[in-house]
Amino acid sequence: MLQSTLFPKTKKEAPKDAESINHKLLVRGGFIDQLMAGSWTLLPLGFRVVTKINQIIREEMNAIGGQEMLMPLLHPKEIWNETGRWDKASGILYKLKDQNGKEFALSFTHEEIVMDLLRKNIQSYQDLPVYIYHFSTKFRNEPRAKSGILRGREFMMKDLYSAHVSESDMLSYYEKVKEAYVKIFKRLNLDFRVIEASGGVFTERHTHEFQVLSDSGEDTIYFCDKCGYGENKEIFKGKVGDKCIKCDGYFIQSKAIEVGNIFPLGTMYAEKMGVYYTGDGGDKRPVWLASYGIGPTRVLGTLVEVNHDEKGIIWSKEVAPFDVHMIEIKTPNSKLATEDIYKKLTDVGIEVLWDDRGVSPGEKFADSDLIGIPVRLVVSDKTGDKVEWKERINDKVELLGVDEVVSRLKQK
Repeated sequence: MLQSTLFPKTKKEAPKDAESINHKLLVRGGFIDQLMAGSWTLLPLGFRVVTKINQIIREEMNAIGGQEMLMPLLHPKEIWNETGRWDKASGILYKLKDQNGKEFALSFTHEEIVMDLLRKNIQSYQDLPVYIYHFSTKFRNEPRAKSGILRGREFMMKDLYSAHVSESDMLSYYEKVKEAYVKIFKRLNLDFRVIEASGGVFTERHTHEFQVLSDSGEDTIYFCDKCGYGENKEIFKGKVGDKCIKCDGYFIQSKAIEVGNIFPLGTMYAEKMGVYYTGDGGDKRPVWLASYGIGPTRVLGTLVEVNHDEKGIIWSKEVAPFDVHMIEIKTPNSKLATEDIYKKLTDVGIEVLWDDRGVSPGEKFADSDLIGIPVRLVVSDKTGDKVEWKERINDKVELLGVDEVVSRLKQK
């Protein structure tokens, strides 16, 4: 892609009201734009990153039997009344009326919608289990919409729902999802802990959060320095230095950013909404339900919070918007040489952002550091038939042939 056509351009200064690192760098780099407090546009660069985050999530959800679909964002009041959450979640639920006075909610979550789907489509134990998920927008009337894209009123969520014949089957799959989430966050190169937490407005059971260690995090977690077992501040009854309840390690404290959570919900939703199946003995039994969420846009912000320096963002190859940032130092012959290299790279599937702009080399290098693509290639008269290779994570510069560049990128 030609950088001269990329929308929008980078900014030299961060927004005056920006406090968090992700807010400053993602806006300056042209990844996101703020419409209002808690509401963000994913610009082309940001959308490319989130698409790659989603693909990692999608692959791990499919690997454990998840089936992807898409559910509505506008929900009738009646379905939320069935579980009592129209009133229980009223502080965070966006509510509206149509021209006829009929009341609706914007999607805060989708448990009620899933249960409605199940009662329409399952009859017996032979129809279970069911594992369904989607990527969609969630709306939450967040009173503290701040910290950039980390805390929004409108944001992207991947939510998976599993329906089961029994508690044991639910808990067995719950552990599979927990393992899948661990794989996802490892693939995203995040330093995280799996933390026990309360269920909030979802369930009275303990749930699990996936918390990324970060000094900029709003959550406080306590976890064992040996086995990793941990608890959220909301349920932790001990103090730093206490002996772990699982091993002979000791609890330490950290700030963290929550990027995912999983909920063993039980039969409450089925009992309130009349979602029953016929067992093998002919009796009616309530469906067991669990739900599992990851916020891809929140992951986007988290990655920037923990992977940056004074120059800008540092993306890993797994989620970077492009594989390489190719800088053309303009001379009378530079375009022909750069076009040839660009074609060789793109022909083998390497994603290239080509900085073809008529600006100074210093501005190009500064923008490259700000945008944070893992590999920078410089083409100039000095490099001849080779290119200058530099990785974003260090200052080492090498002069390589194009074939070697391709080989290295294919190995990464």
